[in-house]
Amino acid sequence: MIKVVIAEDDFRIAQVQEQFLQKVPDVKVVQKALNAKETMEILENYEVDLLFLDIYMPDDLGTNLLSKIRENYPSIDIIMVTAATEKIMLEAAVRYGVSNYLLKPVTLEKFVEAVEEYKKKKRLLSHSDEVNQVLIDRYFGVANQTSVNQKDLPSGVDRHTLDKVKKVMKELKGGISIEEMGEQIGASRTTARRYLEFLVSIDVCTAKHEYGVVGRPERKYYYKG
Repeated sequence: MIKVVIAEDDFRIAQVQEQFLQKVPDVKVVQKALNAKETMEILENYEVDLLFLDIYMPDDLGTNLLSKIRENYPSIDIIMVTAATEKIMLEAAVRYGVSNYLLKPVTLEKFVEAVEEYKKKKRLLSHSDEVNQVLIDRYFGVANQTSVNQKDLPSGVDRHTLDKVKKVMKELKGGISIEEMGEQIGASRTTARRYLEFLVSIDVCTAKHEYGVVGRPERKYYYKG
């Protein structure tokens, strides 16, 4: 569950943002702040993953809070939601590593898209303690490659076999189990699992447990495209 704080001096806009967030699974608004002082107090007293931060607040600029947040709460991610169109504001936000910068008025579609993109990046980093170039490219949106170079892949993952696994998944209408993938590519269960879990780690496919006819949970993999 991603814990969110909304820092917005207009309570009506904050309420709309909260309603937008209710449409995104696994996201919970823990508090709302009407000014900079309240924002810092909330960050001090609550566990927060993501902060939606306005710039023009009555007691300070949101951009002025960025250095304090980074110094005291480095693990908190920030999405700016503001009417500020001055380039200097965007430059300040970028220097402090904000996850996104949304200009008001923000549509429901754009707001949800930003949150889903944030969740996607969180998932990418949560699957592995080490990164490779494929994961990095997907994280930064550099390329949506249909094939990758062998030097970019982790040990034990071959590019040609990976392309074969992806081809099998693309042609499926439903999910596939580890055993089924092993049969499709002529490989062991261990090898099939390695490739499927790698595709999960770079957000190419998803995995979930499903119950079969005998009631035992089975991990199945679904291609995301």
